[in-house]
Amino acid sequence: MQTQLSPEYAARADGRAAEAILRKCVHCGFCTATCPTYQLLGDELDGPRGRIYLMKQVLEGAEPTRKTQMHLDRCLTCRNCETTCPSGVDYGHLVDIGRKLVDEKVPRPAGEKAVRWLLKEGLPSPFFGPAMQMGQVVRGLLPATLKNKVPAKQDAGRWPTATHARKVLMLAGCVQPAMMPNINSATARVLDAAGIQTVIAPKAGCCGAVKFHLNDQDGGKREMRANIDAWWPHIDSGVEAIVMNASGCGVTVKEYGHILADDPAYAAKAARISELTKDLSELLPTLVPTLQPKLARQPDAKQVIGFHPPCTLQHGQKLRGGVEQHLAALGFTVQVARNEAHLCCGSAGTYSVLNPELSYQLRDRKLGHLSELQPDVITSANIGCITHLQSGTQTPVRHWIEILDELL
Repeated sequence: MQTQLSPEYAARADGRAAEAILRKCVHCGFCTATCPTYQLLGDELDGPRGRIYLMKQVLEGAEPTRKTQMHLDRCLTCRNCETTCPSGVDYGHLVDIGRKLVDEKVPRPAGEKAVRWLLKEGLPSPFFGPAMQMGQVVRGLLPATLKNKVPAKQDAGRWPTATHARKVLMLAGCVQPAMMPNINSATARVLDAAGIQTVIAPKAGCCGAVKFHLNDQDGGKREMRANIDAWWPHIDSGVEAIVMNASGCGVTVKEYGHILADDPAYAAKAARISELTKDLSELLPTLVPTLQPKLARQPDAKQVIGFHPPCTLQHGQKLRGGVEQHLAALGFTVQVARNEAHLCCGSAGTYSVLNPELSYQLRDRKLGHLSELQPDVITSANIGCITHLQSGTQTPVRHWIEILDELL
């Protein structure tokens, strides 16, 4: 693909980065077969190839419109297309650049701007926790659309107090402590049983994904730098990894090195952070032999655990099969959907709020495939997926680490 940048973008770093990505694209169309929005809408402009065409036009000087913006907004950034692409196109990076360029030229309606502002400022805010607590108190009175976003109050359980020579950092997350606090404490308990101490840096906050993907990329980078500053003393003291139990945060932190590559003050540190970051499932191969003899009871082999691998895990981080394989080694019966296990559930960060119609169609499609397994419980590895799927089923939906924690 030949791209001739307009003078406006030829001197810009993001324009040049987009041009480098576009050079890889040969428009073969393999990606359309695995794009969730193309599957639902059948519109070429709602698939990766069409969106690449729109972004290419903008880079070459064409004026974008609200329709251009709409097609880019409809993208879930699930990155399924990257898994499919034979040319290795970094579509996720490209769409971030494209959205930023289009938003600079196409103003949004006031109501849309207000919702996006509330999401990017409210979710990482210290006020989110108290607001969620209030929502949980009156949950039974809330309309269905709000009730779907407010999980029932959850007991966080005990946080281990033992100290160990082996230490890892863990990002608490911006919404997880308020919505499902047991995920973090269950993670700490499982790691404690394996002789690893979990450390949370109090000044580390949102991973930066919410603002970054809502086109406040400068705000997202500020949060990334703040996390690096909060973590660096612990890295200097020898923590062996930064563990992520939310795959959405994990894929973002693993890309700090890419996102801050042009920042002279943070580039080297960001690259080191990315290098140290691991999804919790990546620790399982070393944890399983230690945990096996410590199980208080053996898993019930008759209990079917359905596992939904989040897009941020299987496509963003390119981690596939690890959770199922290693839980099976401990005696669990874990199954993924037999059909479309690769497709997004529709959560995708703030997508379910901004594009509810498409989001719920994808949720119901995913739950339909999972229900064929007749699972006793559905598990996942990202709080957004867990909350979203739970809103459409009576089957319990939990983080896989909580299932393991219960047997210890």
